Amino acid sequence: MAIYITDECINCGACEPECPNNAIYEGGVNWKMTDGTQLSGSYTLDNGNVINVSSPQPPVSEEFYFIVADKCTECKGFHEEPQCAAVCPVDCCLPDPNHVETEEQLLNRKEKLHL
Repeated sequence: MAIYITDECINCGACEPECPNNAIYEGGVNWKMTDGTQLSGSYTLDNGNVINVSSPQPPVSEEFYFIVADKCTECKGFHEEPQCAAVCPVDCCLPDPNHVETEEQLLNRKEKLHL
């Protein structure tokens, strides 16, 4: 299951540098699949949409930090626990019930992102 940031976020930014997949962005910032990954060409998102990995995508949130679920691996293959949740001072980095995934799925995503 991916992690998401609730609207209780205080925009401190502590989580952003901790993410090994560069899946965390400041509110209002466009994101790209290539940010922090070794991807090139096109990529099929979990919703089935195919995007160019270097094309900017619209922000998930305009108001507070957000996590791109298609880039989140819950730090599987990197750390014992999600680092965003470990450093968040207000505990607003939570498992996303809308993106339930197995450990195998998360590890497969890690491999795709970091060839």
